[in-house]
Amino acid sequence: MTKEFRIGLVGYGFMGRVHTYGYMSIPIYYDPPPGKIKLVGVCAATEASARKGVEQAGYEFWCTNHRELVKRDDINIIDCCTPMLSHAPILIDAMEAGKDVYCEKPLAFNLKQAKEILKVAKKTGVKHQIVFDNRFSPAAMKMKQLVDEGFLCDVFHFRTVYMHSGYIDPMRPMSWRLQKEIAGGGALIDMGPHPIDFARFLLGDFKRVYARVETFIKERPLAEKSRKVKVDVDDVALLLLELKNGGIGYIECSRLAGGSNNDLIFEAYGNKGVIKYNAMQPNWFYALDTREPLPTFKKILTMQRYQPPATFPPGKLPQGWIRGHIHSIHSFLTAIAEDKEPNPSFEDGVKVQEVVEAAYISAEKQRWVDLPL
Repeated sequence: MTKEFRIGLVGYGFMGRVHTYGYMSIPIYYDPPPGKIKLVGVCAATEASARKGVEQAGYEFWCTNHRELVKRDDINIIDCCTPMLSHAPILIDAMEAGKDVYCEKPLAFNLKQAKEILKVAKKTGVKHQIVFDNRFSPAAMKMKQLVDEGFLCDVFHFRTVYMHSGYIDPMRPMSWRLQKEIAGGGALIDMGPHPIDFARFLLGDFKRVYARVETFIKERPLAEKSRKVKVDVDDVALLLLELKNGGIGYIECSRLAGGSNNDLIFEAYGNKGVIKYNAMQPNWFYALDTREPLPTFKKILTMQRYQPPATFPPGKLPQGWIRGHIHSIHSFLTAIAEDKEPNPSFEDGVKVQEVVEAAYISAEKQRWVDLPL
């Protein structure tokens, strides 16, 4: 019998539309798909946004309370695309109702909530996956293969940088991402999970962290008024880390990097090899074998070379940003269909949240903080 995935989406903002596009694309991109996908219900904070999900994407009904989705027998997956503060109640309600869950990063508002979410996930036995979409490009998967095969061998040091420029205008109005009571923090908790997970995915867990965070634009206008209010979240975060298996590294994330768009850069230097990658050039990465007589970086083309059942578009064509999200969703649905554990799971989400929280503690106390917390 063909598996049927009946989706209830919570949050129809930008990421909600990205996830919706992913579900709609699966039958085109993968032959055969892991099962039949049905967009059943969409929930949003406002009636206008929820209605848009029905009108744009064809969800069967809309609501403004996630419990309307959770209680439905005709929904078996809850997809959470809301601000961090609401992740825990949505996910816990869904898992206790027996729904499989897919959640945008970070897993929660703070580490305490993240651990509670994971506890409920283990208790209920549902399938759970967090969205670390950067893992799901052919370049990232090929780099992971090389690292696992020992191409780097012993890692000396690494560098991961994630840069945006969207908050550089001091007149950009306040939003939920600039309010600590909703977002839990600033650039570190908003952007940091991506480079933290990317480095951890490729190189392993961290031993300890030392961090500095800074708020440069300390006031912003309210959306509807000229009056300015205080900003209490960070614009920039710098992390120095030690790897459990040896080596040191550096992670930087900024929402004030002029000229940047979605610049995720990764470099790792080992005693046998080096790899370099820039997500703004997603169709290749560079690799160097230090054991060669004249070590030279080689350009490794990866394009859209996903493994079957990915059939569309052809692997020789360029990779786009949203393609990783589509493959992440496919990975989740396939794990459900084959009764396997999704990866990355909420346990990975907790590991990343530990680094974020340890970094905030380090920045406040101005000292190294050991991991795990």
